[in-house]
Amino acid sequence: MPDEHVSILQSLGVAVLALATVVWMLGLVRLLRRARSGADLWRGHTLQALPNQRQAGPQLESVELTPAERAAFAGLVRQLSDGR
Repeated sequence: MPDEHVSILQSLGVAVLALATVVWMLGLVRLLRRARSGADLWRGHTLQALPNQRQAGPQLESVELTPAERAAFAGLVRQLSDGR
């Protein structure tokens, strides 16, 4: 039995939200069932909007460090690893 302090609009709002939830869940179940049954149809297809992917990644780049840079990097590593 509804409380006497609840307005008609509040009760109507709860009913609308409950109805929207049921409709959303039915749509989700239908979408999932359609996706599961149609999964075999899309297996060999690719998305045309995406560019073709490269087979190999970019070449690695490296830079030789000077002895001063190596020492500075080693000091930074020691400083950052002191807390661990």
